[in-house]
Amino acid sequence: MNIKRSLKISKMKQPFTASSSSSSSSSSSSSLIRKARLSPYLLTLLVFIVFVAILYGEDFVCLLGQLDPNLDRPAASRTEKKWEKLPFSMGRTPEGCDFFSGRWVWDDSNRPLYEESECPYIQPQLTCQEHGRPEKDYQHWRWQPHGCDLPSFNATLMLETLRGKRMMFVGDSLNRGQYVSMVCVLHRLIPEDQKSMETFGSLTVFTAKEYNATIEFYWAPFLLESNSDDAVIHRVSDRIVRRGSINKHGKNWKGADIIVFNTYLWWMTGLDIKILQGSFEDETKDIIEVSPEDAYRMAMKSMLRWVRKNMNRKKTRVFFTSMSPTHQKSIDWGGEPGHSCYNETTLVDNATYWGSDCKRSIMEVIGDEFSRSRFPITFLNITLLSNYRKDAHTSIYKKQWSPLTPEQIANPVSYADCVHWCLPGLQDTWNELLFAKLFYP
Repeated sequence: MNIKRSLKISKMKQPFTASSSSSSSSSSSSSLIRKARLSPYLLTLLVFIVFVAILYGEDFVCLLGQLDPNLDRPAASRTEKKWEKLPFSMGRTPEGCDFFSGRWVWDDSNRPLYEESECPYIQPQLTCQEHGRPEKDYQHWRWQPHGCDLPSFNATLMLETLRGKRMMFVGDSLNRGQYVSMVCVLHRLIPEDQKSMETFGSLTVFTAKEYNATIEFYWAPFLLESNSDDAVIHRVSDRIVRRGSINKHGKNWKGADIIVFNTYLWWMTGLDIKILQGSFEDETKDIIEVSPEDAYRMAMKSMLRWVRKNMNRKKTRVFFTSMSPTHQKSIDWGGEPGHSCYNETTLVDNATYWGSDCKRSIMEVIGDEFSRSRFPITFLNITLLSNYRKDAHTSIYKKQWSPLTPEQIANPVSYADCVHWCLPGLQDTWNELLFAKLFYP
């Protein structure tokens, strides 16, 4: 959707008053004197405007974009022309269809999309069957939008689309889970000697050689530079985020054709966020504390600015995945106090359920900032549909980071992981939605 702006400039007309011939000469003379006196000021002003427009032209465009009333509306309500021109589009979402509004239906014929044992790329923190989960019900639920159907995930089409291209997931471990899910649904079509996966620090690259394509994951839990940027050792209690530092990571994202961003959980410490003004190398650090909402808004503005400056809207696509819910408090869904996702094998059956860990204020920040974006961002709103899936977490069925204590073993709730998701499972649906919005925005 290309938004055309027209700024109407009304020129003030001086009222004309007839005067006697005796006064016309003096009036004309006075007018000429006034014009002569104003000319240097007008000339100086015009030169200044031209200079600033050249120097800060892009920022002026961005500022004017914020004045456009159309940009205060959600992206979905803007004119359709913009969405018709999105790269990789093969059609449009059916009128009145919201892929993110629906229900979960049991499907033991077409689920799961792959077997856990068939995908060697799943990290041991997500292989629930290998680590003793006794049932597989969580693998057999399919998302059914109201009044329409999700397009079937076509792995062949996806790989052909990625031929000669880079697809990149950027964010935290939840985005890494979605990344691995994407690799799992695609890799079966690629011969063993034509695929590989390598890790280079924060970057993990799956290569489909015969397609000259890569699917990549880049670890950046805040998107901005932080003291949690080590892809392996990042459990830092005193988290600090550096303001205006997105290029520290962004230089590694340049050249991607499709980017899927996420960031949320790492901002939710329950405390104000420490923001570094300056550099981590400074001997004396200038640190301020701001609310999670203000800090998150800062990150969104930085991300959108980076996208606008580095992505080509005619050739590339950008997605943003909404917050992934946790199920740490069973009282949220009417369970017994003190329990969590541990031993949960059924779905939340309340259609209006919204977990206490999902901050609506953050969703409002996302909506506010994205509505002002001049670059089309496709929002993958997975929060509500994932809220129902208290059954799908890894819980205790995963590789543990450290040996369990006798006290933990006696109380599984104390170490159950209610953040991450088993694979195959829920995150395969996230990629079905990504597939749908890539080809039918």
